[in-house]
Amino acid sequence: MLPELALLLFVFAGLATPGPNVIMLLSSGVRFGFIRSLPHIFGVALGVGVIAGFAGFGIAALLLGIPALALILKIMAATWILYLAYRLLRSANAPKDESGAKPFTLVQAVLFQWVNPKVWAVALAAAAGFGGNGSLQLESFQLALAFSTINLFVCLFYTATGSWLRPLLASPRIWRRFLMLMAGLMALSALLVFL
Repeated sequence: MLPELALLLFVFAGLATPGPNVIMLLSSGVRFGFIRSLPHIFGVALGVGVIAGFAGFGIAALLLGIPALALILKIMAATWILYLAYRLLRSANAPKDESGAKPFTLVQAVLFQWVNPKVWAVALAAAAGFGGNGSLQLESFQLALAFSTINLFVCLFYTATGSWLRPLLASPRIWRRFLMLMAGLMALSALLVFL
């Protein structure tokens, strides 16, 4: 198998499986619709690409090689993910149209990737497993491009799915249960930080 194809399949498998981004984008599609979620989509794709590019330069390995700094980053990531889960849970208890919630902006979505443990893990594994065939700059660019492109399609799919589910969640009771489920899954994903 070509190394590039192996990398693309690895990145797809790593990013398309459920994690904080998938849960948040599915929820955003349901809560705000596809169009209002576009900044969130593009922010995730851009942020994931930036992380992958930095992983190609070895920065992720450097950060993870310093145990005290790695622990601080893990605590920050888990805290932020739990806060987002709490916000989602609170919105489940508000009337559907009066929660005051807004979709993530492009900048918020980009910044979230810095504390997203799944993105770091997949990027670090891809940099370690598929690097070494070219210059550092070229490899970093290839990782960034692969991650951003594949993740853009993953984000589009999950947000569109959420948007499609929106009419099925018209009942306030079903709506609350859906948001509670998403908040619970988000809280559980915070545990992944420490694995």
